[in-house]
This record gives sequence, C-alpha cells and structure tokens, in this order.
Amino acid sequence: MTAKTDYQAELERIENDIAELKDHALVPPTDTEKVTKYVHSVYQHAVHTGNLVELEAIEALIDEGIRQIRFPGDLYFLKANLAFKLHRLSDVRPNLAADKALLAGTQGQALLADLDFQEGRYAQAKKGYQDVIARDRTWDNLARLAHFEFKMGDTAAADQLFEEAEDELTAKEMRSYAWLELQRGLLDLAHGRHDETAAHYQRAERAYTGHWLTAEHRAELLGAQGRYDEAAALYQDVVERAPKPEIQQAFGELLTVMGRHEQAEDWLAKAFAGYIEGRRHGGVHYYHHLVDFYSDVRKDGATAVDWARRDIALRDNFSTQAALAWALYRNGQLGEALNRMNQALSSGAKGAHLFSQAAAVFRAAGRPADGERYAQLAAEINPRHRSFHVHR
Repeated sequence: MTAKTDYQAELERIENDIAELKDHALVPPTDTEKVTKYVHSVYQHAVHTGNLVELEAIEALIDEGIRQIRFPGDLYFLKANLAFKLHRLSDVRPNLAADKALLAGTQGQALLADLDFQEGRYAQAKKGYQDVIARDRTWDNLARLAHFEFKMGDTAAADQLFEEAEDELTAKEMRSYAWLELQRGLLDLAHGRHDETAAHYQRAERAYTGHWLTAEHRAELLGAQGRYDEAAALYQDVVERAPKPEIQQAFGELLTVMGRHEQAEDWLAKAFAGYIEGRRHGGVHYYHHLVDFYSDVRKDGATAVDWARRDIALRDNFSTQAALAWALYRNGQLGEALNRMNQALSSGAKGAHLFSQAAAVFRAAGRPADGERYAQLAAEINPRHRSFHVHR
C-alpha cells in the first residue's frame, strides 16, 4: 500500500474534523470552540483544495457561526480574510471593525497593511508591515514584507526576509515552510534563475509532499525551461487534482506554444467557463484573470478593457493599472494606455513582465527611446522573460 503524502494526510484530518462536527456544531446550545473549529475546518478545506466555489460559499457558514456564539471575534477575522482573498476589499475593514480588538491586534493590522498594498498606498503598506513585525516577528508577517519587496524590485531584501521567515517556523510547520520555498522559487524564476528555482521547488516537495500547488509551480518552471512535454504531463495531473480555471488556462497556453491547438482550445474553453461561472455567482476574484484571458488569449482588446475597468474599480494599484494599460494597448487606445502605464511605473514596482509590456506600449505610442529603455530593463531583470510564464 502506497503511503499517504503529507497533503493527503492533512486533507484527511481536515475532512475528519468536518465530518465529526458538521451535524451538531451549529445546533443550539452551541459551544464556541466547536463552532469556531468547524467553520475554520470548512474554510481550510476550501483553501487546501483550491476550490473557489467552496470558498465563496463559506461566507454564509461564517455568518451562521457569528450568530451562534457570544464572542465571535475569530469568525469576524476569518470573514475579513475571506473578503480579502476574494478581492472584496470594501468588506475587509468593516469586518475587522466588528471587534475593536481585531483592529488593534497585529493580525488585524497586518491585514490592513495588505489592504493598503492592494489599494495602492505603498508607503503606508510598507510602514504597516514594519510596525507589525516590530510588535510580532512571526513568519507570516515577515513574508508579507518580503512579498512587498519582491514586487518593488528589491530582490535581496525579499529573499532575506523569506529566509528569516523560514527561521521563525517550528518543525511542525512544514506546509508553511514549503509555501515559503515556493515564494523564493518564484522570486528566482522572475529573474530567470531556473536552477535556483528548481532547488527551491524540490525543497518544497520534500518538506510537504504531494501538494498540487508545488506540482503546478514545477510545471510552470518546466515550461519556462522549454521542457514542454514534461510540463504538459505535469499540468495534466494538476488540473485533474485541482481543476482551477487559472491552471486550465496555463495548461491551454502551454499546449498552444507546443502547437497542440485543438487540445489547447479545449482547456482554454474550460478555463473561460470557470471564470464566467465564478462571475455568475457574484464573485469578483476572477476579474484580473479575465483581463489577461481577453488581452493575451483571445486578443479582444475591447472586452479586456471592460474587465480591466471593473477590476481597477475594486483595487487601484500598479498591477491593475498595468493590466488596464495592456488591455487599452490591445484595443488601440494608445493615449490612455500610455497614461495608465506611466501610472503603474510611478509606483516604483519593478519586474521584467511589467517593463516588457511598458516597452510595447511606449513603442506603439511613438516613444521608441523609452520603449528601448524599458525593453533593456526587462532583459536585465530576466534575460529569459519571453519564455513561458503563468499569469498570477
């Protein structure tokens, strides 16, 4: 009999907790500990499996839990986290404000710093992260600042912070260690350092075996290395285990690169159906994926612009500004594309993909010198930036 992977064993523990509690946890008279454990277990299951439909359905369960217990601060914090994860950013602060202790505590302050970053208040976000770390130097707070530095182009600071975050973990927190290794791998991948990326992904797999998320990252790396057949085989496995539309799109784009257009179209159609199904249920999480899908898969600039404007209305930051600029470029609206790209670049964010898109926009808008400058900057950050990559 094959031994269970770490992922399978943890998923089984979560499912056992759900099965044990589901029939009585929310039946009066309720017990705060049982209610909280049950709701958190259902949330963990959705996150662990990557099931966005399941994740979006949890809000009603959280609300029921809040009604059932006297001191529901933990559940309000969970609801704030859920809102952030689903890009419903306007709901984050009100849920934290439901319990004054949440706003004052380091977990709430860290989430507010995340909110600042997503809404384009970069200096405030960085100060928020630093203040939280000064009060509570936990691995996840260090990782937040590391992510900020990554996006702002300070690679050395980002990797050092990720390494420090790993040092804060206990021997029992191997899933968190694996996640940090994936982030360090993405950092190296963004700079074209494929061997270093592979080493991080191997450490992630050894630390926490069998996770589809690690396999998905490895598939992207194989694609970037031009090892398309291996990448396709791994993507085939991942989409069967975690049928997320963004992974289906990545698989479809890889198959397109390989010239397997009929298969590619099947997976791209599945991805699109998943995005639209999420939107049909009122979700906004997939707006940025729809921008990318229409910009670079369908090359339908007008529709891409529509989705980009919806996304930027939710979270106005360098990422959504650049996405709108790229959609406008695809639609031939070069004046506004140039303005939006300048807005994104003024944030201080740095990345090969961002600078490559900026180069194309500047050239199309009649500024070839700026276009050449940003093309050179993109190549300096990642000489392999034109290889296969995944929109995240």
